[in-house]
Formats: sequence, structure tokens, C-alpha cells
Amino acid sequence: MTRIKRLASVIAGAAGVIAALGVGAAGDFPNRKIFAAPPADAQQVYLDKCAICHAKDGSGNTAKGKKVKAKDLRSAEVQKMTDAELLDAVAKGKGKDMDGFQKELGADMVKQLVTYCRSLAGK
Repeated sequence: MTRIKRLASVIAGAAGVIAALGVGAAGDFPNRKIFAAPPADAQQVYLDKCAICHAKDGSGNTAKGKKVKAKDLRSAEVQKMTDAELLDAVAKGKGKDMDGFQKELGADMVKQLVTYCRSLAGK
């Protein structure tokens, strides 16, 4: 086989694998996030998505947290909320300053974030 034929064969094989995996242009699969793999654990998601306002320790003691009056997740006020209330806040957002994360992260990760927020009270 010549180099060009070998290269063409490799490219065709790779294209077949890509097609079999269902990877294509984003418009081909509107409900699939091709490059967005969900983070592995709730702590990392919290640090990536929540700590900007709620701080690493949950205190809300960040510049943005102070500006938007983010709740101290360790406080009795937050900790006495039911799981359903916390799930709703994380999933749908709260007021104009807190975005909801249900669509972006999925129901399972939202539940894990609520569990992680509860754990901040003991730290």
C-alpha cells in the first residue's frame, strides 16, 4: 500500500469510529453536550460553580458573595431548610443573583451539591 492509501484508510477508519460514537457537529445532536463531561465529585463542582459567591468554606465571605448577599451555607438559617427547599434553590436558582444549575449539572449532581452544602456546617 502506498502512503497515501494507508493514510486514507486510517482517516476512513477514524471517521467510522467517530460516526459510531455519535460524535458530530453540535447541531447534529442538540441534546448532547459533546465536550462537557460532568465533574466527578460534588466538592469540585462546588468549588467551580458555587465558591465564587459562597466561598470555599460556605461562609459567603467573598467579594461577589458580599455584593449579592450570598447566604452563609453553614448558618442555622440555611441548615434548617428542608432538603426539598435546598434542592429547589440549587436546581432553579434564588432571586436574580443565583442561577439554577439543574439543566447544566443534572438532578444527581444537584442532590450531591445539597449533601455537600450540608457537610459545610460541620467544618
